[in-house]
Amino acid sequence: MSSEDFLKEIQAIGEKFLLKLQKLPKADPVEIVSFSVVLLFIVTVLVLTVIACSCCCYSCCGCDGRPDPRHKKSRVRPAA
Repeated sequence: MSSEDFLKEIQAIGEKFLLKLQKLPKADPVEIVSFSVVLLFIVTVLVLTVIACSCCCYSCCGCDGRPDPRHKKSRVRPAA
């Protein structure tokens, strides 16, 4: 997929989302609840992804961007 196709797809999704938001005040309560649940799910996934990435980067590199020498990989040798 080229970058132009990707941008067009993102724009189409954004337009559908704005249209849905404009129709939301006139919608049925069931539709409002289902839209809220989907929106909450998307936000939760994004927040958990950011938390996971920040924890991973923090444990590997620390705050200064250099690898932490305490977290070196060590080989475990089998007992004789």
